Amino acid sequence: MIVTVTANPSTDRTVELPGPLERGGVNRAVRVTDQPGGKGVNVARVVRAAGLQTLAILPARADDPFIESLREVALPHRAVAATAPVRTNITVAEPDGTTTKINDGGTQLTASTAAALHAAILAAADSAQWLALCGSLPPGLPDDWYAGLVEAASTRGARVAVDTSGAPLAAVAGARPDLLKPNADELAELTGADGGAMERAAAHGDPSAAAQASRALADRTGGSVLTTLGGAGALLTTPAGIWFAEAVPIAVRSTVGAGDASLAGYLLAHVRGGDEEDLLRSAVAHGSAAASLPGTTPPTPDLLDESAIAVTRLS
Repeated sequence: MIVTVTANPSTDRTVELPGPLERGGVNRAVRVTDQPGGKGVNVARVVRAAGLQTLAILPARADDPFIESLREVALPHRAVAATAPVRTNITVAEPDGTTTKINDGGTQLTASTAAALHAAILAAADSAQWLALCGSLPPGLPDDWYAGLVEAASTRGARVAVDTSGAPLAAVAGARPDLLKPNADELAELTGADGGAMERAAAHGDPSAAAQASRALADRTGGSVLTTLGGAGALLTTPAGIWFAEAVPIAVRSTVGAGDASLAGYLLAHVRGGDEEDLLRSAVAHGSAAASLPGTTPPTPDLLDESAIAVTRLS
């Protein structure tokens, strides 16, 4: 069982344009799609598509259309009663793969909803192999909320993965999660490195700067760090070493949800008993497949090509 937590779920609306976005002009869409989202929901949908057990935990009103959208995609979920509607995030996708995101900050959780959500998460952690804490925190939750969950869940036998950013990421890094999944910019937030420079260097075959920063972070957390580097690939840093996988070139359709798919790929390979190379190869294959699909559509096993991804051990 892979349990995901989405404290700030969203309906993800993707607007696909026939050409470049014209700022200040009239842009006509060729396609508009709405999908249930939020990082934990995206991870759970990939796990579900792979045929493994999953449960997505999130706050939402029982009559919220978001809940019906979860039913439509047959995603097992546990919704804690909330008082406000789920937010809508908008992605504008251009034909060359450029995506522009406009995210709603979310609505504030009441104290009772926050307490019920915390209790539901810890109850599910008792039967989980992995507990994935994903995405931003809504107003009403403190920055160290994920950090507290990491510490509480660690006593219940579940491994904990965290994918967040900003102040919640800074807080959780000291809580020693089993896995952190930053992208280059988030890694830079924690280490003081230059995220853009790390990603550009990796795209030209030199992941050394990203590897150095990832090692510093992994030494700090005592766990593993899966660093996604966009189209350049990804790094896996563990106490035992560092591995780099270069992504295979693809026609990018939407990068939204690609990092979530990478995290799902790692978790799926871990549950199946993979070694470090398997974990990283699965992460990159899932992320690349997701980027080739519209919106936050989860990649299915038939779209994966792990054999094309070479993994190199750096240390």
